[in-house]
Amino acid sequence: MNTICLYYFSPTGGTKRAAEIFCKEISANVETNDLGLRVSKTKEPREELTVIASPVFGGRIPELVTEKLKELDGSGKKAVTLAVYGSRAYEDALLELNRTAAEQGFQIEASAALIAQHSMAPEVGQGRPDEKDQEEIRKFARKVLEKIEGKIENPVKVPGNYPYKEAMHMPVTPVTLPSCSQCGKCAAICPAGAISMEDKAVTTNTEKCMLCMACTAVCPENARILPPPLKEKMGQMMEKLKDVRKENEFFL
Repeated sequence: MNTICLYYFSPTGGTKRAAEIFCKEISANVETNDLGLRVSKTKEPREELTVIASPVFGGRIPELVTEKLKELDGSGKKAVTLAVYGSRAYEDALLELNRTAAEQGFQIEASAALIAQHSMAPEVGQGRPDEKDQEEIRKFARKVLEKIEGKIENPVKVPGNYPYKEAMHMPVTPVTLPSCSQCGKCAAICPAGAISMEDKAVTTNTEKCMLCMACTAVCPENARILPPPLKEKMGQMMEKLKDVRKENEFFL
């Protein structure tokens, strides 16, 4: 296959990493489109195969992803969907991603639920996708190629419920420590435009913030963190998953 088109939202890098492992096994030429960029219009897919990769937030696809996908015309185009999550559960996310893509005309050829390091509890899934994950993803990619070439003919069925579970909304945002250097990188990268620099202070709009953690990942001073009470709560919730190896799931 010559060139494939990748659309991804990857606030802390895990989703992009998993998606690129898959894509590079399909083709050496990957046209990437970052759905997290604050652009007026998402570029239309032009290639034979489109890969759509999204993180999972509380068992759902982020609203930003669904809104950006609704800008695309997938008529007559084949697609592979990847939902990437931090070991807890992906619940309705993959079904939601597939339904959204199908509503735009994409023909879903294959799907996967992949494990990456958890964005709020990084001790969970640490280092993933690791070597074992990478080999599984590459093997899946080769199977997808076989299916596209007509050697496998199965409809794609993924777990999930519709109507979907209620989306996660937490009335909190990452906070800024005194060590902040006012570099502005957090405001520049925030996909929701929730962060502003005012009077030498970092202000975060609670209504806009989706807790994607992009600002914490980009901060060169490690001065953007979860509020300590939320970090403690997340640690308690995820403690039982620290030593559990959740497996990737593939659907052809």
